[in-house]
Amino acid sequence: MNANAAVQQYRQNHVHGGIEGASPHRLVQMLMEGALEKVLAAKGFMNNKDIAKKGEQISWAISIIDSLRSCLNVEVGGEFARNLLNLYNYMEQRLLEANIKNDPALLDEVGQLMLQIKSGWDAIPAEHHSTTSGK
Repeated sequence: MNANAAVQQYRQNHVHGGIEGASPHRLVQMLMEGALEKVLAAKGFMNNKDIAKKGEQISWAISIIDSLRSCLNVEVGGEFARNLLNLYNYMEQRLLEANIKNDPALLDEVGQLMLQIKSGWDAIPAEHHSTTSGK
């Protein structure tokens, strides 16, 4: 097994193991972390003029944000969930624009928005983690 294959296997096992025992709260955190990672990677590929990999990373980020959106329950979460839904839609639009325009500032904007959402999510007290699932 070459080094790249070993690293890939480790990542798959690490992520899979992390998901199995994770609470709904932690799963949402992991999605947010993944989106941030993909946005950062896209910016790096954009700076290196690797258009294909930039597009791949942006597509992953959009897919992750779409997963976050699917966790929302507007009936339970009300206005807060609707606002978050609109924000996720906005972030996806900005990612598409960043890809088309090759604009790193748009990636920064999405990254900052995701960091703000994540910091709020991270601030939820532990005693409420079992009752939160992205609503």
